[in-house]
Amino acid sequence: MIESLGVRWWGCGVRDWRTDPAFAMCRALVDGADPASFAGGAFDVRALVAGILSGARSGLLLDAAPWGNFPHGDEVRKAVHLLRIGDDLARCAMDVLGGLCANDSRAAAALAVPFLIPIATDAQRPHRAAVLAVLSGPARARHFGVASRDGLLLHRTDPRRHASDGYDDYGVEVTGYPAGWSVAAARAAITAEAPALLPLLNDPAPAVRITAAYALATAADLDHTVRTALAARFAAEHDAMVRAALLLAAAEITRAHAHPPTVRWLRERWQDRTEAPEVRLAATVGWLCLTVQPAPEDLHQTIDTLATDERAHALDALPWMNAAAGSGEPGLRRCIRCMLHCEEPEPSDDPWVLSP
Repeated sequence: MIESLGVRWWGCGVRDWRTDPAFAMCRALVDGADPASFAGGAFDVRALVAGILSGARSGLLLDAAPWGNFPHGDEVRKAVHLLRIGDDLARCAMDVLGGLCANDSRAAAALAVPFLIPIATDAQRPHRAAVLAVLSGPARARHFGVASRDGLLLHRTDPRRHASDGYDDYGVEVTGYPAGWSVAAARAAITAEAPALLPLLNDPAPAVRITAAYALATAADLDHTVRTALAARFAAEHDAMVRAALLLAAAEITRAHAHPPTVRWLRERWQDRTEAPEVRLAATVGWLCLTVQPAPEDLHQTIDTLATDERAHALDALPWMNAAAGSGEPGLRRCIRCMLHCEEPEPSDDPWVLSP
């Protein structure tokens, strides 16, 4: 896996992974080293993020972080710097951070989360919604294209309770780095800074409210503070797309921390004919992810009636649905197929493949 990555990069202006110091831990793991031997050290992004969080909250020293210990660390440092100074290249910087997560290389992006949160929570900053989405990226793994009942909204491990020093259900990143370590580090940062993120649920910009919910859904919410805030915002929210996002965020948190009243609440939402179609559809998806019960007839009717192609494409504005999308299939359509019609074949966006 790493060998092919090194060959692909060779000659493209990127140093060989076999000699690049940023891959030192990854090389050792490929050679059979125990990940636990690196736990708590300079290559453990969980320990480094914890150290940053325990320090002063103001004036975090970006250049003091050991970016060079992680693949693509220098690119991530530069991207965060551009976002901090509000450079015209900020959009490109976010593309760098988002691209690394999409390409399954999250360690350096996870180290960036404590530096990104102050940017996202500064009302004077542009692109706050995009920054919130980017900082949420390393807090999730193995979720792109996932739309099944047993996979969507799933947190494969709980970093607060059992952040393994070995490999866990997240496996490894494309670089060989333990993916669960990156996820745990990012979620720990979001959990620690949840008090700063929660007010964004009341931000004037709907896009910020949506991505704030998306970020907060990854927090360890053992005391139900985030879930309570999501419900309170839902009661006051009038924007249908934001209401849909709040339901999906509540469902994601409930999947990590079981809460039967939320399951019942979601069912009530998709059964409520006064709710906007987007809200009812989001509620069906959330409810299906939280129960193994067969989908009742009225849920099928709700989806058949409301899930038009136009709404399916519109709901891709929600980051959960956008991540679930694939092969030219909108996220909602993919969820419906995988959750309710799993016998249907995977669509292909290959123009050379003939339709059946």
